[in-house]
Amino acid sequence: MSEVLDKLYEIILQRLEKMPENSYTAELAKKGKGYIARKVGEEAVETIVASLYEGRDRFISEAADLMYHLWVLMAVEGVKPEELYSELRRRMK
Repeated sequence: MSEVLDKLYEIILQRLEKMPENSYTAELAKKGKGYIARKVGEEAVETIVASLYEGRDRFISEAADLMYHLWVLMAVEGVKPEELYSELRRRMK
């Protein structure tokens, strides 16, 4: 799974660097870190609602949205995936 998340992070970094016109990632970045953080919160709530009331497929879709927005926020914060993986590994001990 980490290879998928690593690739997603690379794409996000490219979009943040190049800021292409048709990029949702660039659109998020233009709105700022506060907006992106609120999107993470919104997607978290939508993931919870999907889990409780909307079924497995909707939950998967919302969880993917949550992960994407969290990864964008990480990129804006300058947090690399390996830093997150290290923290998760630390917690598994």
